[in-house]
Amino acid sequence: MTLDYLMDAFQLILTNPISLMFILIGVTAGIIVGCLPGLSATMGCALLIPFTYSLPAVEGLLLLMGIFTGAIYGGSISAILIRTPGTPAAAATLLDGYPLSQKGEAGKAIGISTIASFVGGTIGALIMAFLSPEIAEFGLRFGPPEFFALAVFGLTMIISISDESLLKGTIVVLIGLLLTTIGFDPLSGVPRFTFDNDNLLGGITFIPVLIGLFGFAQVFRNIEDIGVVPQVKSKVGQILPKLKEIKSLIPTMLKGGSIGSFMGSVPGLGCDVAAFVAYGEAKRTSKEAEKFGKGSLEGIAAPESANNGATGGAMIPMLTLGVPGDAVTAVLLGALTIHGLQPGPLLFKDHIDVVYPIFAGMILCQIVLLIVGLSGARLFTKLINIDTKILTPIIFLLCITGSYSIRFSFFDVGLALVIGVIAYFMGKGKFPVSPILLALILGPMAEQNMRRSLLLSQDDITIFVTRPISAIFLILAVFMAVTSYRRFKKLHANDKNLES
Repeated sequence: MTLDYLMDAFQLILTNPISLMFILIGVTAGIIVGCLPGLSATMGCALLIPFTYSLPAVEGLLLLMGIFTGAIYGGSISAILIRTPGTPAAAATLLDGYPLSQKGEAGKAIGISTIASFVGGTIGALIMAFLSPEIAEFGLRFGPPEFFALAVFGLTMIISISDESLLKGTIVVLIGLLLTTIGFDPLSGVPRFTFDNDNLLGGITFIPVLIGLFGFAQVFRNIEDIGVVPQVKSKVGQILPKLKEIKSLIPTMLKGGSIGSFMGSVPGLGCDVAAFVAYGEAKRTSKEAEKFGKGSLEGIAAPESANNGATGGAMIPMLTLGVPGDAVTAVLLGALTIHGLQPGPLLFKDHIDVVYPIFAGMILCQIVLLIVGLSGARLFTKLINIDTKILTPIIFLLCITGSYSIRFSFFDVGLALVIGVIAYFMGKGKFPVSPILLALILGPMAEQNMRRSLLLSQDDITIFVTRPISAIFLILAVFMAVTSYRRFKKLHANDKNLES
C-alpha cells in the first residue's frame, strides 16, 4: 500500500515541471546557505517560509525540504576548505576534511562528502517513507495524557543536549515556555500577559521569533566581524574520487545513514549530534583508526552520511506526532500549520495527497543533491569568498521582508528585531537559542493536553502514570533528566580537576 502511494506521488512530481523546479531551487539555495559560514539550514528555511505562503502546500514544502537537504550538505564545503563548518552539522566533517584539504585533496574530500550525503540522505528518506505510516497508525492510540508525556519527554531531551550548561539549557527552555503563555488561554479564552496590546492577543507569532533568533542575530554577529575576520581564498582540485575508494566506503556510509536516521528521529538530537556519534562509531570499528583526524576518507563519509540521514529521521516525529525532531523541522512544522495542515496521526488519514508527495520529494531531493553537488562544487566553493559587507545587507533585507509578510505588520518586524538583539546577547553568554524555538512548539502541546487530561480524569493526576504509553514517556523523561544531570556534574568535576 505504501509503495503504491509512493509511486503515485513520484509520478505526480515528475510530471510537474514546477515541482521539480522548486526542488532544484531549494537544494541549490540550501547548498549556498550551508557553505557560507555562520548561516544555517534553520535560518535558510526561516527566511523563505514567508515566500511559500502563496504557493500550494506541496510545492512550498518541497522548496523548504530542498533547502534543508542542501544546507546540511553545504556546510561540509567550508568545513573542508577553510576549517569553518558552514552549519553545526558539519562540525565533525572538518576533523578529517580539512587535513585532507591541506594535503591538496580538497576536491576528493568534497566528492566523498557529496556521495556520502546522497547515500545517507536516501536511507533517511526511505526510512521516513516506509516507517512513518506505521508510526502514525500507532500514534492514533494517543490521547491527551500521551501527548502531554511526549511533550515533556521532548522538552527534557532539548535540555539534556545543551552543550555548555544544563542550567542554561533549562533557563532557555523556560523562557520559551513563558512566551507560549502570551495571548488567549487555549481553553478558557481569557487574555494572558498581553499588556493591553492587541497584537499579542493571538500570542507570539512563530515566524518573527524564528527570523529574530536565526536571522537578525546573525546580522548583528556579521556586523561585529566585518573587518575583523579575514576573507579566505580557497582552491579545489579533482572532485570525483576513484571508484575503488567509493566502494570501500559503502559500509561506512550505510552505517552512518542508519545511525543518522535513528538519532534524527529522537526529538531534540538533530543532525550535529548524529554526525559526531557516527564519526565515533566509524573510528571505533575502523581497521585504520590511526588515520582519523589526519585525513581519513571514512572520517568524512561517516558524519556526512549521518547528518544527511538525520534529515529524514527528524521528519518522522514531526509528521507523525507533531513533535519536531530538531530546529529545522520545527520550522517545517510551522510551514505545515501556515498551509492549514496539522502534523500528527490524522495528517496521514486526512491529507494523504500531501504526505506521500513529501516522501517522494525528500527522495528526489537526494538525487538532485548528488547531481548539483558534484557538478557545481567549484562554483559553490567560490561563494565562501563573498565579502560579508555584501552578504549582511542582503540577509537584513530578507529578515525585514520575511517578518513583515506573514501578517503585513510592522509590529512583527519590531518583535523580530527585539528577539534578534536578545539572541545576539544570548550567544555572547553561550546560551543556546534553538531550545526557545522548540519550546514554542512543545509548550502549547504540553499545556493543552495536561489540562484536557485533568478534565477527563476530574483532576486525578494518576491518569498520566496509569496509561502505559504515557507512563513510558514520563519514565524516559525522568531517566534523561537524571543521566543528563550526572553527566554534567561529572564534566564539571573533571574541569575542576584540570584547573587544579
